[in-house]
Amino acid sequence: MNPGTDTWIGVLGGGQLGRMLALDARRMGFKVLKWTGGDVSGAAYTADLVYEEPFDDGDALGRFLKRVDVATVEFENVPYGLLQRIEQDLPLMPSARAVAICQHREREKRFLEENGFPCAAFQIVDSSESLGSALAALQSEAILKTAEFGYDGKGQRPVRRDTPATELDTLWADFGCDRAVLEEKVELQAELSVVVARAQDGETVAFDPAENQHRDHILDVSIVPARLPHEVVGEARRIALAAAEALGYVGVIAIEFFLDRGGRLLVNELAPRPHNSGHHTINACATSQFEQQLRAICGLPLGAVDLLRPAVMCNLLGDLWEDPTTPPDWSPVLTTPGASLHLYGKSEARPGRKMGHMTFIGGTLDEALESASACRRHYGLPEIARSPLAAAQ
Repeated sequence: MNPGTDTWIGVLGGGQLGRMLALDARRMGFKVLKWTGGDVSGAAYTADLVYEEPFDDGDALGRFLKRVDVATVEFENVPYGLLQRIEQDLPLMPSARAVAICQHREREKRFLEENGFPCAAFQIVDSSESLGSALAALQSEAILKTAEFGYDGKGQRPVRRDTPATELDTLWADFGCDRAVLEEKVELQAELSVVVARAQDGETVAFDPAENQHRDHILDVSIVPARLPHEVVGEARRIALAAAEALGYVGVIAIEFFLDRGGRLLVNELAPRPHNSGHHTINACATSQFEQQLRAICGLPLGAVDLLRPAVMCNLLGDLWEDPTTPPDWSPVLTTPGASLHLYGKSEARPGRKMGHMTFIGGTLDEALESASACRRHYGLPEIARSPLAAAQ
């Protein structure tokens, strides 16, 4: 599929990741059809064509299959049956199997365990009785996580090691799912992620690992290059490349890691799509993660992943908006050398909703951090945490 031809790319989902993918697709001469599944945020309308019907609409499926040449996903919670149906008629990248593994915590944990990738100790839970047994088996403080539909801290609840059986009964009844994963609570030193692109011929490349800081379970800041030991960064890259290979993955995938206080590097999650922590690649890398996604699914050679300049990416949540439709004054960002503002076109802001991001690049990482910190102070955002290496000293 050559750029500039009448090639249609079908994107399942209507959010900001698809928006940024469509912007790069337009630049490369591809056409984009976004099927939102009924969730229309305003971010979808960089596409050439938008279907707003729910994913179980048979007529929309028929029109989608006739219109597009290749399909991909911009979020993982697409019904597995729909992915299988699309895969019967079209190239779907990543595959239905890969998405199914990543969209379900139990399958994801089993995949990691079976392929020898390090992850936090876990137990599968399907009742209050099995929750008690799982807690006893872990012998640690724990986090109970839904098997499906969990992101940005949703579907998670801490569980104390000494929780009485009566409280476990209530907790499980209130949790509201049939199956869950109980995972050891990791004492964090740092969090990091690696965005990997894998082509149809097996060529695989990894962007520089990002050091990530979260606020209220939502990614707040990504720092590249990560202020972490070379051996940790190198091992994260090695594991990420191996995970993409083991999945037989085609496209862009993000592998998220925990680094615990004992020095263990653990895979936390697999995200089968471009990732929030890879947004810096738009401004700071030779090829963005979105262009890599297009290259991979269209059978084109992958681009260079060189980090051209150090970068700090900061998320912009709806909390900053004066009201649902009134954004803050963007002058502090727009007047900062090396800063760029990215807004997602969402029609209404609300607390915790990702409305955009700002990226700061500098000749050195300290310069980028200084610029980012100055803008964050203006908007009343928390200070960027110091390096995990410095904190450990």
